[in-house]
Amino acid sequence: MPGSTKPKSSSLYDVHPGVESMQNWIATLKEKTGRSLEQWIKFVNTEGPATEPQRREWLKKKHGLGTNSAWWIAERAEGKGGDEDTPEGYLAAAAKYVEAMYAGGKAGLRPIHDRLIEAGRKLGKDVKVCPCQTIVPLYRNRVFAQIKPATRRRIDFGLALAKAKGRLPRRLIDTGGLAKKDRITHCFQLASIVDIDDDVRHWLTVAYDLDA
Repeated sequence: MPGSTKPKSSSLYDVHPGVESMQNWIATLKEKTGRSLEQWIKFVNTEGPATEPQRREWLKKKHGLGTNSAWWIAERAEGKGGDEDTPEGYLAAAAKYVEAMYAGGKAGLRPIHDRLIEAGRKLGKDVKVCPCQTIVPLYRNRVFAQIKPATRRRIDFGLALAKAKGRLPRRLIDTGGLAKKDRITHCFQLASIVDIDDDVRHWLTVAYDLDA
């Protein structure tokens, strides 16, 4: 059913909030544009330009579609992106993203990742862990933390602390997020499980509370 983001699953992860938006877009596309997603894909492949960038511009300029709709339709006409349009599809992809993130030389960072997920889950039942291809964001209402295997020896554990009061510890590195208006504004650089101490857990809790 479109809009549902809670499939029966034993996944370690949660469905990304963007999946529900995508399902709603697919469900209402014909009503809004006169064609379903399948019809748009067929139309693009029979009548549209040859390349994906050209198709995006053609869909916007000739057919009046918005940027996101034009991008998504052109992408799917190329056979890309559709695997994550359902909760089940996203969860299958999410597990693969994490495995790929910690493959090869970054395998030693996986215990740090797992311990951070555990710490995030302990904050509340409303915490959602939603992997992307290169990062693993943690959501409450919005992203409040982010796990990124930055190098083979280090995870950057980002936190949304734009509204945090008081002096932040030196270990919390300014990511430039405030200036860029990004959610993640500071991060801890973690090289081992030992680095996940009371200080890290405290500021993780602060970021979680700020997103209430």
